Amino acid sequence: MAHTHSEGMSPQDLRYKEVRKVTLIGSAVDLLLGIAKIVVGSIAHSQALIADGVHSLSDLATDFMVLFAAKHASRDADEDHPYGHGRIETAMTVALGAALILVSVGIAWDAVERLFAPETLLHPGWPALVVAAVSVVAKEVIYHYTMHVAHKLRSRMLRANAWHSRSDAISSVIVFVGVLGAMSGLDYLDAIAAIGVALMIARIGQELAWHSIRELIDTGLDEERIVKIRETIKNVDGVVALHMLRSRRMGPDAFVDVHIQVQPKLSVSEGHQISEMVRRQLIDDIEEVSDVMVHIDPEDDEFAMDCCDLPGRRQIIARLQQYWAAIPEAKEINSYNLHYLNGKIHVEAKLPLAVVSDSRQATELGERLQSATHDDHEIGEVAICFTG
Repeated sequence: MAHTHSEGMSPQDLRYKEVRKVTLIGSAVDLLLGIAKIVVGSIAHSQALIADGVHSLSDLATDFMVLFAAKHASRDADEDHPYGHGRIETAMTVALGAALILVSVGIAWDAVERLFAPETLLHPGWPALVVAAVSVVAKEVIYHYTMHVAHKLRSRMLRANAWHSRSDAISSVIVFVGVLGAMSGLDYLDAIAAIGVALMIARIGQELAWHSIRELIDTGLDEERIVKIRETIKNVDGVVALHMLRSRRMGPDAFVDVHIQVQPKLSVSEGHQISEMVRRQLIDDIEEVSDVMVHIDPEDDEFAMDCCDLPGRRQIIARLQQYWAAIPEAKEINSYNLHYLNGKIHVEAKLPLAVVSDSRQATELGERLQSATHDDHEIGEVAICFTG
């Protein structure tokens, strides 16, 4: 049977493999285009094409930044980074967004200078036009390829790098328009177009950087995603309500913390099962959610009285035995269930059925046990359960 190269590879390794592939292809294109633009620009006396070639070569630096971030962001969680290394990708996206803004400033600055110095406006020939056209097509293809992989991997970093490629394509469009304008006698046309394009590139860079900065400060998921998360949790059997829902991003992944309310007297194992169902359902239904921390509540602890200062099991059972020392039947109690609800401890005591002869005696015994704890304001309802 044939084996694929991806067998045995972790999701992180597969992710890095795809990022590396698309980035290396882009790097090769940047290198070839950069050299071609500088050489042809020198021959055809086109300062714009030479500058555009330098721009293409500068893209190599951002490509290496992407490769570095992808390699380290794909590492598994460790003792020092229990949530993984996804934020490396986020930080690099901020840097790439800033790089786009700097590129736009450079394009606009050069265009404004040329507008105010007509003697510097360009007069290139057709070889520059051909190379600019090839650059536009090549970089646009790289943009779409990179953006396709970015959507597939949910990678803002790759999306930023894709736009960096498109900024190179756009600058080549400017050169193309400028060459046509110069050949038609409209020497100023490329400078005006450059300023408008620079503003667009700056806007893209600002959005990419801002979204990643928001991720670095643990901004929650958007409202549409939060609504879907709430609906998914509410549809899990056994969930009464939910509150304190929190979310944050870590690179391509999202983490969710939530308190869910269940029936107050469920067993520990059933409460745990409900929490696991919530966790699995969110991971299955919400694409970017990779981990969920579920806190089980028997009541809405945002509004119920706090139980944190109430005594633990050993101390409360010792109290109960002291209160019930004068009740002979209490010596037959074989187990206790304690329910911490709304600032009080509610007690279920289990006794053998043989200690009472009928329902009347059972009722009277329950009343005596409850009455004996009346002065203890930390103890709430006392109930008896009989076992055969």
